[in-house]
Amino acid sequence: MIEKIKNNFTESIQTKIAAADVLPEKIAKAGELIVKALLTGGKILSCGNAGSAGDAQRFSSNMLNHYERARPSLPAIALTTDTATITAISDDSDYSQIFSKQVKALGQPGDILLAFSTDGNSKNIIVAMKTALAKDMFIITCTGNDGGEMAGLIGENDVEIRVPSNSAARIQEVHLVVIHSLCDLIDNQLFGENE
Repeated sequence: MIEKIKNNFTESIQTKIAAADVLPEKIAKAGELIVKALLTGGKILSCGNAGSAGDAQRFSSNMLNHYERARPSLPAIALTTDTATITAISDDSDYSQIFSKQVKALGQPGDILLAFSTDGNSKNIIVAMKTALAKDMFIITCTGNDGGEMAGLIGENDVEIRVPSNSAARIQEVHLVVIHSLCDLIDNQLFGENE
């Protein structure tokens, strides 16, 4: 049992080292995109399923409250939190529409859809991305594996942050580092370096 636990730590560390070699420029580009959206009156809509829903909520919470320092609230909405809306859409339409209907109602040109999916093949995320594209929104994806079908929807002005791993657990662990890196970049760009 102890060896299995140590192996989990080792695999996590190795995945993070591999990600550190390939993701910093993508994360920086995503941070710049978010800052630009915020400075021009835009907002970030985030979504994901299961553990990735938690990632979407963590990002939104850090934006609305704070990351590591007190600062004004920043506009972000986790599309994963309104159970009445999610269950109504699932019941009346289809589960694949739970995020896209919210994007259609809440998203504006210049806003950002921040989409989390470990394999990049979540149907409801893909439908939301297509809706965001139709609304002239920017897209930032956080995926793993080969990026799945989501990778094919990324345009030249969007950002794909793809963790170099096939393990959902390791991908989600890196997604947490990505979220924290984005929050740090956003705070430093908008409010100056934290001392």
